[in-house]
Formats: sequence, structure tokens, C-alpha cells
Amino acid sequence: MARIGIPRTLAYFLYFPFCREFFGSLGHEVVTSPPTSKLILDEGMKEAVSEACIPIKVFHGHVKSLIGQVDYIFAPRLVSLRKFGDFGTETFCPKFLGLPDMLKASVSNLPDIIDTRIDLKRGWREIVRVGMEIGKILGASRSKVWWALARAQMVQKRFQRLLLRGLMPEEAMEIVFDSTSTLAAFQKLQPEFRVAVVGYPYLIYDTFLNVGLLDILRRENVAVYTQDMLSWHKLKAAVRGFPKHLFWFFSNRALEGALHFMGRKEVDGVIHVTAFACGPDAMVDRLMELEAKKRGQIPFMSIMVDEHTGEAGIRTRIEAFVDMLRYRRAKNED
Repeated sequence: MARIGIPRTLAYFLYFPFCREFFGSLGHEVVTSPPTSKLILDEGMKEAVSEACIPIKVFHGHVKSLIGQVDYIFAPRLVSLRKFGDFGTETFCPKFLGLPDMLKASVSNLPDIIDTRIDLKRGWREIVRVGMEIGKILGASRSKVWWALARAQMVQKRFQRLLLRGLMPEEAMEIVFDSTSTLAAFQKLQPEFRVAVVGYPYLIYDTFLNVGLLDILRRENVAVYTQDMLSWHKLKAAVRGFPKHLFWFFSNRALEGALHFMGRKEVDGVIHVTAFACGPDAMVDRLMELEAKKRGQIPFMSIMVDEHTGEAGIRTRIEAFVDMLRYRRAKNED
């Protein structure tokens, strides 16, 4: 039995259930790095190139924290996670594609890296190919890989159904992997406002990187919705007629989610969480801002985070945003 390390960042928040069940069904132990902390960020800043965005620096820190604890680190070369070829040109940003090489070049004493190329535009056939390649590395038979893939797919679908019911990824994972947890434990109270928070999952759901943004909103009695709570059909419908799709997977999801929420009265406001020095995000944020101004119905705010972001600044902006929502509601009621 091998110990497989999975960094708790980047694609972890949306695809960890599949990975954990797959490796577990093959008979291996999955070890995750601890939640992001200042120590992890500091270690990542030492290892990553200085011009990298904060998510890439944090990824290096998470990998560093796993050294000495695992036999392998699962750091696949992510090309595309969009199935069935709906956008033939969609991919991840170049830094995602080059992560395995960046790790090998900058982090010392690395264990073996499982850096299988993942491009799901071909659908299920590609999932099988990836599974078989990993199974070969770990010495698993083809039949066992088939069985592990089937179980992982089943767990991932259950996880995604929970997201569609309004749960955050960590809440959904707790229900999926802990038989004592139930959906009732995460039922929300009646909120004063509903706000959509859109952006990349490793920014939205990492409480260290966004300095507790979601918790601050909840303390203001605000219910939070994200693009990951929307079905594939709703995301596609939101950009129907949009002049051009973007090249990047997570960027498209964030933009689709923002356009969906801006076009409906499901929420009272939209917040975009973006990372400093992220090239694709600079374009995505501008597109969201222009669309919000054009529609003029839903208040929009952009919050940029980096390694110097503090909670006080974020809290002040959130409180001002919620005060503005209260003012708008009172004005409309008069």
C-alpha cells in the first residue's frame, strides 16, 4: 500500500472526492496537506518563481508540506476538465499545465510525482486512459482500475448533487465521507440577503487566501451562492449569445456563473474574487464589470487577493457592500 499525497488547493475543492475514492479503491492511503496557512504560503513563496500568482505559490507550499509523509504526490498535468468536447479549445492556464515541471525544477527532495496528462475533452475514454496509466504506475490490474473508476464516478456524482443543493465543497465532502453527517446539519437560516460569490474555486473556498470572506458574509446574515451550485445547463444558458467563449476552464465557469446571477433576481449582489497577477482573471473581471454596468440590475464588486491581503480590509469592504444592499432595499420599498 502506497501513501498518495494530494495538495489541498487548486482542483482539490471540486475533484477531491473522485481522487480519494479512486486511490482508496485501489488499496492506497490518501494523505491531504493541511489547510492553507501562513507557513504554507511562506514556504511556497520560497519555492515558486516570484512572478507567479498566489495560488501557484500556495500550491508549492502544500506540496512542500507533504514531503516526507507520502510515497507519491498527485500533481497531474491539467489540460481540460470539460467533458464531451463542448468547447474544443478550452484549456487551463499555462502555469497549470506546467505545474509538474515547476515542482521538479524548484522543490528539492520531492517524492515521485504522478503527473499524468488529463484532457477530458474526449469524455469517458480519456478518464479510462488516465485511470489505466495511474494504475500501471501503482501496479494495479486493469479490472481493479475499472472497479475503482466506477466507484470514484459514483462518489463524484453524489458530491456534485450536494453542491447543486447549495452546499459548499467542504460541507459536501463531510456528508460524502462521514456517514454520521446529514444534509439537515447544513440547512441555512433565513438570510437578510443573498449574494453570489464567483471566481476560481481555490480562491472562493480557501479561507486563508480569501481571509474568511465567506464567513464574514455569513456573519452579516448573507446567504452565499457560487457558480458550482449551478447545473451545467444553467451555466451554458447564461452565455448563450455571448460573442466569444474564453480559452480557460475555470475562467469560463466563473464568467458563466456571474452572467447567470446577474440575469436573474435570485441574488441581491455579485462579488468576484480574483488573484493579483492572474492574467486570465484580469480579462474575466473586466468582462464581468462591463456586463454588470450594461445590465444595471445587480450590484457588482471585485475583491483582489494576494499574499498581503488582510482581513480588516476585506471585512470593511463587505460591510460597506451589505450596507449598500440595505440602502437599495429601503429605497425600493419607499
